[in-house]
Amino acid sequence: MKYTIYHNPRCRKSREALNLLEEKDIKFEVVKYLEQNFDKQTLLKVLELIGKKPSEILRKNEAIWKHQFSDKKLDEDQIVELMISNPKLIERPIVTTENLGVLARPIENLIDFIDKN
Repeated sequence: MKYTIYHNPRCRKSREALNLLEEKDIKFEVVKYLEQNFDKQTLLKVLELIGKKPSEILRKNEAIWKHQFSDKKLDEDQIVELMISNPKLIERPIVTTENLGVLARPIENLIDFIDKN
């Protein structure tokens, strides 16, 4: 089974998830999503795999959200577009396989995901 981790190297939780995959000797691909931005199709697929709406993985504590968007009423499609243009607003880490995925925060979510797969 091929795993993919959508990773931000500057994020402690993301590094923890990466380390766990390595410790479990799981083969995985790293996508540094701040460098390799999501396209709409990929982000929608990831959301489907993890079973979340865009608003459920939106980082509302980011400065860009607080200063530019928090006072706006955005629908889910608008949030997707916002995440594509501002990937810092995507909660991390996210780990997927071909058929399933998980928001690996807290790390226990990833542990459960690995154990079930």
